[in-house]
Amino acid sequence: MEKECCGNKTKERSEKEYKSLINRLNRIEGQIRGIKGMVEKNAYCTDILVQVAAANAALNAFNKELLANHIKTCVADDIRSGKNETVDELVATLQKLMK
Repeated sequence: MEKECCGNKTKERSEKEYKSLINRLNRIEGQIRGIKGMVEKNAYCTDILVQVAAANAALNAFNKELLANHIKTCVADDIRSGKNETVDELVATLQKLMK
């Protein structure tokens, strides 16, 4: 099912994981289009800011799901295979996410 996910920087996802991530992204895309529409219709600033906060929360939820899947698959598999440099990559990724 999975390719050498961290070695060649691609990953085959299960159908369930793929659908879940795509569904989240589709909802986020809709939220962004909605925010754009609010700006185009001169909506009140506070109303737009609330919707932006909701979109940010949705992106954070996407990141949490993707990160959890990455740790459970790529990172765990690489550690079991002795590829400990994956831990350094994970730490660098976490540092970028926590800026």
